[in-house]
Amino acid sequence: MDKFVVNIIHRPEMVPEYAEKVTGHGQAEDIGRKALLTESLDIFKTQQELAHKNGLKTTIQMTYASLFNDEAVELAKQHHEEFGDEIALTLLGLPCKEFREKYKTKDFCIWMFSMEDKKSIVDDVFGKFYDRFGFYPESTGSYYMDADLTNYIKEKYPSVKCAVATCWEEGPKAYHTCNNSWYTFMDGGPWAPWIPSKQNTHAPAANAEEDSGIVAIPHLSRDLLACYDGNGSNFGTHPQNVLRGMIYDSKTWEYPYLYNLIDQYRHLEKYNNGYAYNMMFVGPGWMNKMGRWEAPYELLVKSYSDGCEYYGKLKKEGLLTDMTMSEFADYYREKKSYTEPECALWKDILYGSDKQLFWYCDPYMRVCANMDQGGAIVDLRPYAAKLEWPVGIGTKHVTDASYPFLIQEKYRAGYFTHYAGEGTVRSAKLCHNGEEVDLCLCRTHASFSQEGDTRIVTLDPVEIEFADLTVKLQTRLLFKEGASNIQIERNILEMSDPSAEVEINEYMVACYGTTEYSEDMTGIKLSCVKNGAAETLDYEYKCRDLECEGAEEVVASVPQIGTRVSLSTDKKDVTGYVKEGYAFSPMFTLGYKKMLKDKEVFSTWLNLAKEN
Repeated sequence: MDKFVVNIIHRPEMVPEYAEKVTGHGQAEDIGRKALLTESLDIFKTQQELAHKNGLKTTIQMTYASLFNDEAVELAKQHHEEFGDEIALTLLGLPCKEFREKYKTKDFCIWMFSMEDKKSIVDDVFGKFYDRFGFYPESTGSYYMDADLTNYIKEKYPSVKCAVATCWEEGPKAYHTCNNSWYTFMDGGPWAPWIPSKQNTHAPAANAEEDSGIVAIPHLSRDLLACYDGNGSNFGTHPQNVLRGMIYDSKTWEYPYLYNLIDQYRHLEKYNNGYAYNMMFVGPGWMNKMGRWEAPYELLVKSYSDGCEYYGKLKKEGLLTDMTMSEFADYYREKKSYTEPECALWKDILYGSDKQLFWYCDPYMRVCANMDQGGAIVDLRPYAAKLEWPVGIGTKHVTDASYPFLIQEKYRAGYFTHYAGEGTVRSAKLCHNGEEVDLCLCRTHASFSQEGDTRIVTLDPVEIEFADLTVKLQTRLLFKEGASNIQIERNILEMSDPSAEVEINEYMVACYGTTEYSEDMTGIKLSCVKNGAAETLDYEYKCRDLECEGAEEVVASVPQIGTRVSLSTDKKDVTGYVKEGYAFSPMFTLGYKKMLKDKEVFSTWLNLAKEN
């Protein structure tokens, strides 16, 4: 039976983010202010009541601050007994008088502390939880949990089997829309539950040896198109995200987008062997009595009430299963294998466009293909490298927990660049009699299918018009489970002149990084490989290139992110090439050129591996 699983997660955050200043009405900061603590607990009670009224059980993630509050502890115990709610522990909500007095800091993001402090804080919080409840939790979480933190928790507290472990696409886009003040960069992770590897939280484990021992869930279920194109904080199944994005009727207080978004998550079972997942994770700060996001308190409560009511309705109709986090972890491990990918063919449900993206995630890569650009790959994260990326004070990455990209159209231009140079993208050009057309200019749509262990994205054919020739071409993207590559197939369906030939130029423009700012490309090696022998360029920003007739592989070795990326083909009558960029366009290009006739099919493979 098809299954739509939902986690409803609440936290009695006694000192909610943002709320102290609002509740304090301009008074000097006091995170122990009684009005703040009372209001926060009242909101938590309201959230619990709304979920239970609609027949939904919750996971109560106790915060450190709430563990000092007898009423919050008793409520959790009561709701566990009466409704089957899980009593869990979150590493959010650290700030309180006790925490600040001990650690002498206003930091509150667990992954940003030094490793020494991470261990000390975890032991404090887990110890306090045990003191209050007499057992250790089975689930935990934060906005992000780095691999070192997760590995420590699993080793010291083996009961933990599930964790909120990243917030999807919470990177430079979110930073910019928070007035450059939200220093939590964690782009590049999965959007749906996964088993994190011991080496890197974002990168799913490929086998039992890499398994960190937990099932991870995202911090929010977000719109995989609107969030990618804009600030994710406005587009999620957290009802207050929708209010923050102003995606509601200000007169009627209705928000059909919220239900459409939940339904699109339900629809993902079509691509994932009958399974779909959604979550709603809300802290009390979002339902402040003073209002939020230009929305009054009454609308904040209404939106949350309506959200719970919709989930409750789906449950009554047998279309939804509500689980606690630990229940979900058990279900997920039964349901999914390590190499089974997560797929999402996602359409615009907000702006009225016809745009479609396809998302793919497995232990070797995360990929986004854009049908508005002819199925071009516009985001590529090389999980195959399982890049170890320590985060926090005392590391090279105090605030940036993102998994690096090879291709990222939002931060490195993509096809549509402002000026000279190229942006990162994996696409193809057709050339005929001096004319050139990039498939990025050919808008189309796609359908999804599965044959054995291969997921296939089949694009609607596109017509390319030259001065004296029309070519009808179809693209397929094939993802073979466990293969660590993407096969891209171009099929010439028809030519207005069946005797004509066109040149196809399959190319990938790439670099590496986590933000918009270019990194030092020195040290990258570009190679053309034939008969096992490689001709190589060391990257020196000199705008050079190499070509090789019959190349079996064109390769870039990127030691900065431990990645080997290549294009390959099974055809002999090809020209492989590599190009070095220059300072104003600090990219590299891998490509193949081949002459194609009517009814011919040409396949290339994009391959990812850990360097050496």
